[in-house]
Amino acid sequence: MNNHPIGVFDSGVGGTSIWKAINELLPNESSIYLADSINAPYGPKGKEAITNLCIKNTELLLGNGCKLIVVACNTATTNAIGYLRNNYNVPFIGIEPAIKPAALQTKTKAVGILATQGTLSSELFSKTSGKFANNINVVEQVGEGIVNLIESGKLYSEEMTALLITYLQPMLNANIDYLVLGCSHYPYLIPQLIELLPEHVTIIDSGEAVARQTKAVLKQNDLLNFKNPKSEHLFYTNGKLNVMQQILDTDYTVQYLDF
Repeated sequence: MNNHPIGVFDSGVGGTSIWKAINELLPNESSIYLADSINAPYGPKGKEAITNLCIKNTELLLGNGCKLIVVACNTATTNAIGYLRNNYNVPFIGIEPAIKPAALQTKTKAVGILATQGTLSSELFSKTSGKFANNINVVEQVGEGIVNLIESGKLYSEEMTALLITYLQPMLNANIDYLVLGCSHYPYLIPQLIELLPEHVTIIDSGEAVARQTKAVLKQNDLLNFKNPKSEHLFYTNGKLNVMQQILDTDYTVQYLDF
């Protein structure tokens, strides 16, 4: 199993931000990435619908021999990872908003979180936030429309700028000093966020933490690939090929797959 690929799936192209962090830390590992763009965003969908989409993605990756699966979607993690871990015999790595480091490090006692409705309303996020951010002013903002713009190739657009200004203003009014990105699409907003936020605001995403956890779990399960340095990476989307190719920004070919 050691030379089998890591599986990664997301409700679109955003999870490639997680894939990039994993690939940088684990260059020997091969991977298969699924972008379920036709169903993006997962956020507004109910728990049952989200779980069913995750089952579909998981079974496709397992059918292609994946030894571990990274759920590179906050909404999918918070709503379905418990089910996946209970029903499939491979390790799963999830991703959830990094509210803990923000709550522990804030000096203004105010942090912002930009996430999907599905993440912010989930039981897992409520539990994590309640545990670490009890005495902190957490300014929650649903990033409605952001994923759709990214999936449509409008990452840098007037519509995106207008949305971000609207969503950030309540956080700035609350004097946040940390902004937590609670969706794997959102790290691609960082260049724009840096321009819109005061210098003292630190932006936190989960990519590096997920990569470190992936390495740790592979090691615990004796699944690290030491023998084959020639890694292979396959990228599939049921959405727009050009959008994913631009976001991925590598020489790897993106293939269309009807799933």
